[in-house]
Amino acid sequence: MTRLMLGRTLERICKGVLLLCLLHFLIMMILYFDVYSQRFDLFSRFNNGRNGSRSNVSGAGSGHHYYYYNLSRPNTTLASYLATGEQLVPSVQPENTQTPSPKPLPPCPENPPGLVGRLLIEFSSQMTMERVQKENPNVTEGGRYTPPDCRPRWKVAIIIPFRHRENHLKYWLHYLHPILRRQKIDYGIYIINQLGEDTFNRAKLLNVGYTEALKDAEYDCFIFSDVDLIPMDDRNLYHCYDQPRHFAIAMDKFGFRLPYAGYFGGVSGLSKKQFLKINGFPNEYWGWGGEDDDIYNRITLNGMKVSRPDVRIGRYRMIKHERDKHNEPNPQRFNKIQNTKNTMKKDGISSLTYRLVQVKKYPLYTNISVEIGKPPPRPIKG
Repeated sequence: MTRLMLGRTLERICKGVLLLCLLHFLIMMILYFDVYSQRFDLFSRFNNGRNGSRSNVSGAGSGHHYYYYNLSRPNTTLASYLATGEQLVPSVQPENTQTPSPKPLPPCPENPPGLVGRLLIEFSSQMTMERVQKENPNVTEGGRYTPPDCRPRWKVAIIIPFRHRENHLKYWLHYLHPILRRQKIDYGIYIINQLGEDTFNRAKLLNVGYTEALKDAEYDCFIFSDVDLIPMDDRNLYHCYDQPRHFAIAMDKFGFRLPYAGYFGGVSGLSKKQFLKINGFPNEYWGWGGEDDDIYNRITLNGMKVSRPDVRIGRYRMIKHERDKHNEPNPQRFNKIQNTKNTMKKDGISSLTYRLVQVKKYPLYTNISVEIGKPPPRPIKG
Protein backbone atom coordinates (compact mmCIF):
# COMPACT_ATOMS: atom_id res chain seq x y z
CA MET A 1 0.00 0.00 0.00
CA THR A 2 2.78 2.29 0.92
CA ARG A 3 4.71 1.43 -2.26
CA LEU A 4 1.60 2.10 -4.40
CA MET A 5 1.10 5.55 -2.91
CA LEU A 6 4.78 6.35 -3.33
CA GLY A 7 4.63 5.36 -7.01
CA ARG A 8 1.63 7.56 -7.67
CA THR A 9 3.34 10.47 -5.96
CA LEU A 10 6.49 10.06 -8.09
CA GLU A 11 4.34 9.83 -11.22
CA ARG A 12 2.64 13.11 -10.39
CA ILE A 13 5.95 14.78 -9.66
CA CYS A 14 7.36 13.60 -13.02
CA LYS A 15 4.28 14.86 -14.88
CA GLY A 16 4.58 18.20 -13.10
CA VAL A 17 8.25 18.50 -13.96
CA LEU A 18 7.50 17.57 -17.55
CA LEU A 19 4.79 20.21 -17.77
CA LEU A 20 7.12 22.79 -16.29
CA CYS A 21 9.76 21.84 -18.84
CA LEU A 22 7.27 22.15 -21.69
CA LEU A 23 6.06 25.49 -20.37
CA HIS A 24 9.65 26.71 -20.03
CA PHE A 25 10.40 25.53 -23.56
CA LEU A 26 7.37 27.37 -24.99
CA ILE A 27 8.30 30.58 -23.14
CA MET A 28 11.87 30.35 -24.41
CA MET A 29 10.69 29.82 -27.99
CA ILE A 30 8.34 32.80 -27.82
CA LEU A 31 11.06 35.03 -26.41
CA TYR A 32 13.57 33.77 -28.94
CA PHE A 33 11.38 34.46 -31.98
CA ASP A 34 10.40 37.87 -30.63
CA VAL A 35 14.01 38.94 -30.13
CA TYR A 36 15.03 37.36 -33.44
CA SER A 37 12.36 39.25 -35.37
CA GLN A 38 13.42 42.56 -33.83
CA ARG A 39 17.09 41.88 -34.62
CA PHE A 40 16.25 40.90 -38.17
CA ASP A 41 14.18 44.07 -38.65
CA LEU A 42 16.99 46.21 -37.25
CA PHE A 43 19.49 44.40 -39.46
CA SER A 44 17.29 45.02 -42.53
CA ARG A 45 16.98 48.69 -41.73
CA PHE A 46 20.74 48.95 -41.23
CA ASN A 47 21.36 47.32 -44.62
CA ASN A 48 18.76 49.62 -46.14
CA GLY A 49 20.66 52.64 -44.85
CA ARG A 50 23.91 51.29 -46.26
CA ASN A 51 22.33 50.56 -49.62
CA GLY A 52 20.79 54.03 -49.66
CA SER A 53 24.16 55.64 -49.10
CA ARG A 54 25.62 53.50 -51.86
CA SER A 55 22.93 54.60 -54.26
CA ASN A 56 23.67 58.21 -53.47
CA VAL A 57 27.33 57.64 -54.30
CA SER A 58 27.23 55.36 -57.30
CA GLY A 59 23.73 54.18 -58.08
CA ALA A 60 21.95 57.47 -58.69
CA GLY A 61 23.53 58.06 -62.01
CA SER A 62 24.04 54.44 -63.07
CA GLY A 63 20.44 53.23 -63.08
CA HIS A 64 20.90 50.77 -60.10
CA HIS A 65 18.08 50.59 -57.58
CA TYR A 66 18.18 49.24 -54.01
CA TYR A 67 15.10 47.87 -52.30
CA TYR A 68 14.11 47.34 -48.69
CA TYR A 69 12.06 44.28 -47.73
CA ASN A 70 10.38 44.40 -44.34
CA LEU A 71 10.20 40.65 -43.63
CA SER A 72 9.27 41.21 -40.00
CA ARG A 73 5.73 42.05 -41.07
CA PRO A 74 3.19 39.30 -40.39
CA ASN A 75 2.47 36.82 -43.20
CA THR A 76 5.28 38.24 -45.33
CA THR A 77 8.04 36.41 -47.17
CA LEU A 78 10.73 37.39 -49.60
CA ALA A 79 9.00 35.37 -52.29
CA SER A 80 5.79 37.34 -51.87
CA TYR A 81 7.72 40.60 -52.34
CA LEU A 82 9.41 39.27 -55.43
CA ALA A 83 6.06 38.16 -56.82
CA THR A 84 4.43 41.59 -56.41
CA GLY A 85 6.65 44.36 -57.75
CA GLU A 86 4.30 47.10 -56.59
CA GLN A 87 5.22 46.25 -52.99
CA LEU A 88 8.89 47.08 -53.55
CA VAL A 89 9.79 50.26 -51.74
CA PRO A 90 12.86 52.15 -53.05
CA SER A 91 15.41 52.74 -50.33
CA VAL A 92 16.22 56.20 -51.69
CA GLN A 93 13.24 58.46 -52.21
CA PRO A 94 13.62 61.03 -55.03
CA GLU A 95 14.54 64.45 -53.73
CA ASN A 96 12.00 67.23 -54.10
CA THR A 97 13.81 69.60 -56.46
CA GLN A 98 10.91 72.02 -56.72
CA THR A 99 11.58 75.29 -54.98
CA PRO A 100 8.68 76.82 -53.09
CA SER A 101 6.82 79.33 -55.21
CA PRO A 102 7.45 82.93 -54.11
CA LYS A 103 4.65 84.88 -52.52
CA PRO A 104 2.79 87.08 -55.02
CA LEU A 105 3.88 90.70 -54.93
CA PRO A 106 1.35 93.33 -53.88
CA PRO A 107 0.26 95.85 -56.54
CA CYS A 108 2.38 98.97 -56.71
CA PRO A 109 0.73 101.95 -54.98
CA GLU A 110 -1.01 104.52 -57.14
CA ASN A 111 0.97 107.22 -55.34
CA PRO A 112 4.43 105.77 -54.65
CA PRO A 113 5.72 106.87 -51.23
CA GLY A 114 9.28 107.58 -52.42
CA LEU A 115 8.44 110.52 -54.68
CA VAL A 116 10.33 113.77 -54.09
CA GLY A 117 8.03 116.32 -55.73
CA ARG A 118 9.57 119.47 -57.24
CA LEU A 119 13.01 118.83 -58.78
CA LEU A 120 15.96 121.04 -59.58
CA ILE A 121 16.78 120.55 -63.27
CA GLU A 122 19.93 122.08 -64.71
CA PHE A 123 22.08 121.42 -67.77
CA SER A 124 25.31 123.22 -66.90
CA SER A 125 27.25 120.28 -65.41
CA GLN A 126 29.05 117.95 -67.78
CA MET A 127 27.25 114.67 -68.36
CA THR A 128 28.68 111.34 -69.59
CA MET A 129 27.11 107.96 -70.27
CA GLU A 130 29.56 106.35 -67.85
CA ARG A 131 28.29 108.58 -65.06
CA VAL A 132 24.65 107.88 -65.88
CA GLN A 133 25.31 104.15 -65.98
CA LYS A 134 26.94 104.22 -62.53
CA GLU A 135 23.96 106.15 -61.19
CA ASN A 136 21.53 103.46 -62.37
CA PRO A 137 22.94 100.01 -61.55
CA ASN A 138 19.48 98.43 -61.31
CA VAL A 139 18.57 99.27 -64.91
CA THR A 140 19.14 96.22 -67.10
CA GLU A 141 20.30 95.92 -70.69
CA GLY A 142 18.18 97.83 -73.16
CA GLY A 143 17.05 100.36 -70.55
CA ARG A 144 14.64 97.97 -68.83
CA TYR A 145 13.51 98.14 -65.21
CA THR A 146 10.90 96.37 -63.07
CA PRO A 147 10.19 97.22 -59.42
CA PRO A 148 11.42 94.36 -57.22
CA ASP A 149 8.94 94.90 -54.38
CA CYS A 150 5.55 95.35 -56.08
CA ARG A 151 3.53 94.47 -59.16
CA PRO A 152 3.32 97.41 -61.60
CA ARG A 153 -0.06 98.44 -62.91
CA TRP A 154 1.29 99.20 -66.39
CA LYS A 155 4.06 97.92 -68.64
CA VAL A 156 5.36 101.10 -70.28
CA ALA A 157 7.41 101.64 -73.44
CA ILE A 158 8.93 105.11 -73.56
CA ILE A 159 9.61 106.08 -77.17
CA ILE A 160 11.88 108.95 -78.25
CA PRO A 161 12.19 110.14 -81.89
CA PHE A 162 15.85 110.87 -82.47
CA ARG A 163 18.58 112.16 -84.73
CA HIS A 164 21.88 113.82 -83.78
CA ARG A 165 20.90 114.58 -80.17
CA GLU A 166 23.49 112.54 -78.24
CA ASN A 167 24.21 115.30 -75.71
CA HIS A 168 20.51 115.80 -74.96
CA LEU A 169 20.06 112.06 -74.53
CA LYS A 170 22.65 111.95 -71.72
CA TYR A 171 20.73 114.52 -69.69
CA TRP A 172 17.40 112.85 -70.42
CA LEU A 173 18.67 109.47 -69.18
CA HIS A 174 20.36 111.10 -66.18
CA TYR A 175 17.10 112.62 -64.94
CA LEU A 176 14.43 110.21 -66.17
CA HIS A 177 15.78 106.85 -65.00
CA PRO A 178 15.72 107.81 -61.29
CA ILE A 179 12.32 109.45 -61.69
CA LEU A 180 10.80 106.38 -63.35
CA ARG A 181 12.25 104.02 -60.74
CA ARG A 182 10.76 106.10 -57.92
CA GLN A 183 7.42 105.97 -59.72
CA LYS A 184 7.46 102.14 -59.49
CA ILE A 185 7.02 101.68 -63.24
CA ASP A 186 7.88 98.61 -65.31
CA TYR A 187 9.43 100.31 -68.33
CA GLY A 188 11.79 100.17 -71.29
CA ILE A 189 13.50 103.05 -73.13
CA TYR A 190 13.48 103.02 -76.97
CA ILE A 191 15.43 105.54 -79.05
CA ILE A 192 14.10 105.57 -82.63
CA ASN A 193 16.96 106.87 -84.74
CA GLN A 194 16.16 108.18 -88.23
CA LEU A 195 19.09 107.36 -90.48
CA GLY A 196 20.19 109.63 -93.32
CA GLU A 197 19.79 113.36 -93.71
CA ASP A 198 16.38 113.57 -95.34
CA THR A 199 13.56 115.59 -93.79
CA PHE A 200 12.76 114.54 -90.24
CA ASN A 201 9.41 112.84 -89.55
CA ARG A 202 8.65 112.74 -85.83
CA ALA A 203 5.21 111.11 -85.93
CA LYS A 204 6.32 108.32 -88.26
CA LEU A 205 9.23 107.53 -85.96
CA LEU A 206 6.75 107.27 -83.09
CA ASN A 207 4.75 104.73 -85.07
CA VAL A 208 7.96 102.78 -85.68
CA GLY A 209 8.71 102.88 -81.96
CA TYR A 210 5.28 101.49 -81.10
CA THR A 211 5.74 98.62 -83.58
CA GLU A 212 9.30 97.72 -82.59
CA ALA A 213 8.71 97.96 -78.83
CA LEU A 214 5.93 95.37 -79.07
CA LYS A 215 8.44 92.98 -80.66
CA ASP A 216 10.51 93.29 -77.50
CA ALA A 217 7.82 92.96 -74.79
CA GLU A 218 4.06 92.92 -74.21
CA TYR A 219 3.65 96.62 -73.47
CA ASP A 220 0.20 98.00 -72.78
CA CYS A 221 1.18 101.67 -72.38
CA PHE A 222 3.23 103.93 -74.65
CA ILE A 223 4.71 107.31 -73.73
CA PHE A 224 6.09 109.44 -76.56
CA SER A 225 8.67 112.00 -75.47
CA ASP A 226 10.96 114.53 -77.12
CA VAL A 227 14.55 114.05 -75.99
CA ASP A 228 14.98 117.68 -74.90
CA LEU A 229 12.13 117.77 -72.34
CA ILE A 230 12.74 116.97 -68.66
CA PRO A 231 9.91 116.89 -66.07
CA MET A 232 10.41 119.18 -63.08
CA ASP A 233 8.23 117.16 -60.72
CA ASP A 234 8.31 113.37 -60.25
CA ARG A 235 4.63 113.34 -59.23
CA ASN A 236 3.90 113.64 -62.96
CA LEU A 237 3.44 109.88 -63.24
CA TYR A 238 4.58 108.28 -66.51
CA HIS A 239 1.87 105.70 -67.03
CA CYS A 240 -1.40 105.52 -68.95
CA TYR A 241 -4.82 106.76 -67.90
CA ASP A 242 -8.46 106.23 -68.81
CA GLN A 243 -8.06 108.92 -71.47
CA PRO A 244 -5.04 109.85 -73.62
CA ARG A 245 -2.59 111.79 -71.48
CA HIS A 246 -0.73 115.02 -72.20
CA PHE A 247 2.14 115.34 -69.72
CA ALA A 248 4.13 118.40 -70.85
CA ILE A 249 1.50 121.08 -70.28
CA ALA A 250 3.69 123.80 -68.75
CA MET A 251 7.07 124.22 -70.46
CA ASP A 252 9.51 126.97 -69.58
CA LYS A 253 9.56 127.69 -73.31
CA PHE A 254 5.93 128.88 -73.06
CA GLY A 255 6.24 130.58 -69.67
CA PHE A 256 4.94 127.46 -67.89
CA ARG A 257 1.53 127.81 -69.54
CA LEU A 258 -0.40 125.73 -72.04
CA PRO A 259 0.07 127.61 -75.34
CA TYR A 260 -3.46 126.73 -76.58
CA ALA A 261 -6.28 124.37 -75.65
CA GLY A 262 -5.60 121.80 -78.38
CA TYR A 263 -1.87 121.53 -77.75
CA PHE A 264 -0.69 117.91 -77.47
CA GLY A 265 3.05 118.27 -78.01
CA GLY A 266 6.25 117.39 -76.18
CA VAL A 267 5.32 114.38 -74.03
CA SER A 268 2.13 112.35 -74.40
CA GLY A 269 0.88 108.88 -73.55
CA LEU A 270 -1.70 106.43 -74.88
CA SER A 271 -2.63 102.91 -73.94
CA LYS A 272 -2.40 100.26 -76.63
CA LYS A 273 -6.18 100.30 -77.00
CA GLN A 274 -6.28 104.10 -77.35
CA PHE A 275 -3.41 104.10 -79.84
CA LEU A 276 -5.10 101.56 -82.10
CA LYS A 277 -8.44 103.36 -81.84
CA ILE A 278 -6.96 106.45 -83.53
CA ASN A 279 -4.95 104.31 -86.03
CA GLY A 280 -1.72 105.54 -84.45
CA PHE A 281 -0.09 108.73 -85.65
CA PRO A 282 0.00 110.27 -89.14
CA ASN A 283 2.95 109.29 -91.36
CA GLU A 284 2.80 112.24 -93.77
CA TYR A 285 3.97 115.14 -91.61
CA TRP A 286 7.50 115.75 -92.91
CA GLY A 287 9.39 118.53 -91.17
CA TRP A 288 8.53 120.47 -88.04
CA GLY A 289 4.99 121.04 -86.77
CA GLY A 290 1.44 119.89 -87.28
CA GLU A 291 1.55 116.23 -86.22
CA ASP A 292 0.61 117.00 -82.59
CA ASP A 293 -2.51 118.88 -83.66
CA ASP A 294 -3.42 116.02 -86.00
CA ILE A 295 -3.10 113.56 -83.09
CA TYR A 296 -5.28 115.79 -80.93
CA ASN A 297 -7.91 115.82 -83.68
CA ARG A 298 -7.78 112.03 -83.95
CA ILE A 299 -8.42 111.71 -80.22
CA THR A 300 -11.42 114.02 -80.15
CA LEU A 301 -12.88 112.67 -83.41
CA ASN A 302 -12.86 109.18 -81.86
CA GLY A 303 -14.87 110.29 -78.83
CA MET A 304 -12.01 110.57 -76.35
CA LYS A 305 -10.76 113.48 -74.28
CA VAL A 306 -7.25 114.57 -73.38
CA SER A 307 -6.37 114.27 -69.68
CA ARG A 308 -3.69 116.47 -68.11
CA PRO A 309 -1.93 116.78 -64.73
CA ASP A 310 -2.20 119.82 -62.52
CA VAL A 311 -0.31 122.76 -64.01
CA ARG A 312 1.97 122.88 -60.96
CA ILE A 313 3.00 119.24 -61.54
CA GLY A 314 3.13 119.23 -65.34
CA ARG A 315 6.12 121.60 -65.56
CA TYR A 316 9.03 120.88 -67.92
CA ARG A 317 12.41 122.32 -68.74
CA MET A 318 13.61 122.26 -72.33
CA ILE A 319 17.28 121.93 -73.23
CA LYS A 320 18.02 124.97 -75.38
CA HIS A 321 19.17 124.22 -78.90
CA GLU A 322 19.04 125.48 -82.44
CA ARG A 323 16.47 124.07 -84.84
CA ASP A 324 17.75 120.87 -86.41
CA LYS A 325 18.87 120.86 -89.99
CA HIS A 326 16.33 119.13 -92.28
CA ASN A 327 13.56 119.74 -89.74
CA GLU A 328 12.29 123.01 -91.11
CA PRO A 329 8.64 124.01 -90.61
CA ASN A 330 6.27 122.11 -92.84
CA PRO A 331 4.30 124.61 -94.98
CA GLN A 332 1.57 122.01 -95.66
CA ARG A 333 0.82 121.32 -92.00
CA PHE A 334 -2.20 123.62 -91.76
CA ASN A 335 -3.98 122.04 -94.72
CA LYS A 336 -3.26 118.56 -93.39
CA ILE A 337 -4.61 119.37 -89.92
CA GLN A 338 -7.93 120.46 -91.45
CA ASN A 339 -8.28 117.09 -93.23
CA THR A 340 -7.61 114.79 -90.26
CA LYS A 341 -11.14 113.36 -90.40
CA ASN A 342 -10.60 112.22 -93.99
CA THR A 343 -7.04 110.93 -93.63
CA MET A 344 -6.82 109.28 -90.20
CA LYS A 345 -8.37 105.95 -91.28
CA LYS A 346 -5.94 105.43 -94.16
CA ASP A 347 -2.85 107.21 -92.84
CA GLY A 348 -1.46 105.78 -89.59
CA ILE A 349 -0.17 102.60 -88.03
CA SER A 350 -2.14 100.59 -90.59
CA SER A 351 -0.19 102.14 -93.48
CA LEU A 352 3.26 102.31 -91.83
CA THR A 353 6.27 101.30 -93.96
CA TYR A 354 9.95 101.49 -93.03
CA ARG A 355 13.16 99.50 -93.18
CA LEU A 356 14.68 98.26 -89.95
CA VAL A 357 18.46 98.61 -90.14
CA GLN A 358 19.69 97.80 -86.63
CA VAL A 359 18.51 97.11 -83.10
CA LYS A 360 21.20 97.51 -80.45
CA LYS A 361 20.70 97.22 -76.71
CA TYR A 362 22.82 99.53 -74.60
CA PRO A 363 22.94 99.47 -70.78
CA LEU A 364 20.50 102.40 -70.47
CA TYR A 365 18.36 102.21 -73.63
CA THR A 366 17.57 100.31 -76.81
CA ASN A 367 18.62 102.01 -80.04
CA ILE A 368 16.51 101.24 -83.11
CA SER A 369 17.92 102.64 -86.36
CA VAL A 370 15.53 102.82 -89.31
CA GLU A 371 15.10 104.24 -92.77
CA ILE A 372 11.66 105.79 -93.21
CA GLY A 373 11.86 107.05 -96.78
CA LYS A 374 11.66 110.52 -98.24
CA PRO A 375 8.85 113.06 -98.32
CA PRO A 376 6.85 113.37 -101.54
CA PRO A 377 7.81 116.31 -103.75
CA ARG A 378 6.06 119.48 -102.76
CA PRO A 379 3.68 120.99 -105.28
CA ILE A 380 5.08 123.85 -107.30
CA LYS A 381 3.51 127.18 -106.40
CA GLY A 382 1.54 128.94 -109.08
